[in-house]
Amino acid sequence: MAATALIIGGAGFIGSSLVRLLAESGPVRVLDDLSTGRAENIAGVADVDFVEGSLLDDDLLARTMRDVGVVYHLACLGVRHSIPHPLANHEVNALGTLKVLETARGLTVDRVVYCSTSEVYGTAERVPMDESHPTWPHTVYGGSKLAGEAYTRAYHVTYGLPAVVIRPFNAFGPRSHHEGDSGEVIPKFVVRAKNGLPPVVFGDGTQTRDFTYVDDSARGIAAAGHRDEAVGETINVGNGNEITVLELASLVTDVVGRPDLEPVHDVVRPGDVLRLYSDSSKAAALLDWRPQVSLRDGLTRLVAWHDEQGTDWAKALSEDVTHNWELVP
Repeated sequence: MAATALIIGGAGFIGSSLVRLLAESGPVRVLDDLSTGRAENIAGVADVDFVEGSLLDDDLLARTMRDVGVVYHLACLGVRHSIPHPLANHEVNALGTLKVLETARGLTVDRVVYCSTSEVYGTAERVPMDESHPTWPHTVYGGSKLAGEAYTRAYHVTYGLPAVVIRPFNAFGPRSHHEGDSGEVIPKFVVRAKNGLPPVVFGDGTQTRDFTYVDDSARGIAAAGHRDEAVGETINVGNGNEITVLELASLVTDVVGRPDLEPVHDVVRPGDVLRLYSDSSKAAALLDWRPQVSLRDGLTRLVAWHDEQGTDWAKALSEDVTHNWELVP
């Protein structure tokens, strides 16, 4: 029987896709405090042991990590959250990662896979962006995730902890967030279009992203847990296609069936990265990973998933906050 895999943050967006993938081949344990994740994201997935709680709880973290093989660390607070709440963002993303690594060292787990983010790069200085591209984060979120990377690499070098850093680029797909300070551009565009409202584009819309379908992202993260060549490495997982936000708005409204909806422009978001475009050739070489789902196909799948779920689009719109970096509890 395969050793239990632990996914910290497994009730979240990317985490829940990883849970589904790993549960196909063995038992999975999930630790999540449900601050951004949802229990229903993993409801009904066979052979999953769900533990509700925070990675900042040392005793709970140790109990949850006992007798597991690979630890996949995806728990974090997001980029928009970090703008009004930098200290809380740091505590979960940076200090929380240090706690995960120290606990893993004490329990001698097989491997830690740390899920970072393309936000550590900041705006591209050259494209496509490989792992040697300078890291110049624009937000405390990006900075805290980069701190987590540094701790992960340090634990590998100093203590010999088998560890891998994965940098996903702009995941999208089922169970993505449209709501609150977790809301991201594609689900927010879809919600507005489904309600007959135009997409809201911040700034001039020329900023670019590299969108990766969430199941592709999960496959890359999973591969880092068992490919020996990955240990000690930092690896991009991105689609390798660049699109402007304006082009994305047109594509989303077309897929939703409302190509008549023209985007409206709003203020520039604080700390917004202007260009992201991945070079994931290292993932191909070390993980045998390549994206399988195009942006248009992924958008079609996302809309179909919502149709299957019977999404209440009016309710979803009520949960959408336009300036979601301004939320204060």
